[in-house]
Amino acid sequence: MARKSYQEKLAALREDVLYMSEVVMERLRMGLDALEQKDEDLAQEVIEGDGEVNRMYLDLEQQCIDLLALQQPVASDLRFIAASFKIITDLERIGDLAVNLGEYTLDAKRDLFPDVDVQEMGEITLEMIDEAMEAYDTENTDACRELAARDDDLDAFAERASEIVVRDLIERELDSPDEVERLLQDVSRLLLTIRDLERVGDHAVNIAARTLYMVENDDELIY
Repeated sequence: MARKSYQEKLAALREDVLYMSEVVMERLRMGLDALEQKDEDLAQEVIEGDGEVNRMYLDLEQQCIDLLALQQPVASDLRFIAASFKIITDLERIGDLAVNLGEYTLDAKRDLFPDVDVQEMGEITLEMIDEAMEAYDTENTDACRELAARDDDLDAFAERASEIVVRDLIERELDSPDEVERLLQDVSRLLLTIRDLERVGDHAVNIAARTLYMVENDDELIY
């Protein structure tokens, strides 16, 4: 009976981690929508929703601690609990990056770089998180390795986008110091957005890395 309860707790932890990922992905979608639509109300909702993500993180952290301290898990279960703890840390940080998008929305007043498709980059990151969490749920190690390889494409996308912004900045003719200041603020905000979305991809790879370690005791993707 005690063993059954223990297995139920492990299953509950997995389900709760998956639920946290759904919440975080929704926050990221909202942040991207707010940025695209210049929707300040939606941006504020993303910012204010960070508290919910943080509470989830703390609750799941406590679940992991309780399982480690009270259940004395065997090796495979120990890796699962440790991986889950690492994964919720990555999810919490993705939530923070979604908040950044909300804050950029409140500052952004105009779009000056139509050749930089932030939304496409955002969709790629959302797909990567979804694939990473599916791999965690199904313990699909092939998917973990494929996701790590896909991150190279996201990095190349981010590099091209940054180059477009910098080249455009160099080529612009500006008439006044105020215009220069406004443009620099816009450039800084866009480069930060690109960087943050690239980091979301890195966190998705971290999730895949921890899943691979959890299933195969293989640390090849852990940086």
